[in-house]
Amino acid sequence: MEVLNDLYDYGLKIYQDDQLFKFSLDSLLLTEFVKIEASDKKLLDICSGNAPLPLIIGKNNNIEITGVEIGKEIFDLAEKSIKENKLTNIQMLNCNAKDLKNYFPGNNFDIITCNPPFFKVDKTSLINTEIKKAIARHEITITLKEIFEIVKYLLKDNGTFYLVHRPERLEEILALVNIYQLHVKEMIFIYSNLKKDAIMVLFKMKKNARIGVKIKSFEINRQTKTYQNIFKEVK
Repeated sequence: MEVLNDLYDYGLKIYQDDQLFKFSLDSLLLTEFVKIEASDKKLLDICSGNAPLPLIIGKNNNIEITGVEIGKEIFDLAEKSIKENKLTNIQMLNCNAKDLKNYFPGNNFDIITCNPPFFKVDKTSLINTEIKKAIARHEITITLKEIFEIVKYLLKDNGTFYLVHRPERLEEILALVNIYQLHVKEMIFIYSNLKKDAIMVLFKMKKNARIGVKIKSFEINRQTKTYQNIFKEVK
């Protein structure tokens, strides 16, 4: 059932549907990790879902945002949310992100963000029987390698790529970083409890930049009341 919810405490409204994949903590943390500079004019958000990141960044920054979502019903929710919040600096594309070369020239965006499907598809995969939800969680329509390929093509030299993913795939991500010359500048490991394994990792990468990375950790738990400016002290 379609409902209009508050987008957490950001002063925004967002359309969601119980039958589709809703926005999650991953999206909010990725959004908070993104830093917009005065020179940044164009941002591309891959795997946008119902567009929480474009909505929050679009409200607070004078930057042209393009969101990309393959699911037509989720795309429609994003479009409705953009209109509901009267944001004119956001446009959505209903397509597969790996086909974006057909829409934009290379070397085009200052910032690219992505909250991708986290899980590979193999013989051991437990894939949701509802294909719309399965696409959001598993690499059915796009793989991590294909995401890196399109980011390498569309990102400007010294542009920034922000990615959120699972720590279990860290080795694979770092291998792709080397292949596509998207040097990691910052990593933040997210914990629900610092005595346990990390549950998430955020990456800030630069295209064709100098080598050098800062690694940080951050704990988020039930006592966390708001995510606004949550990384201000660790950036």
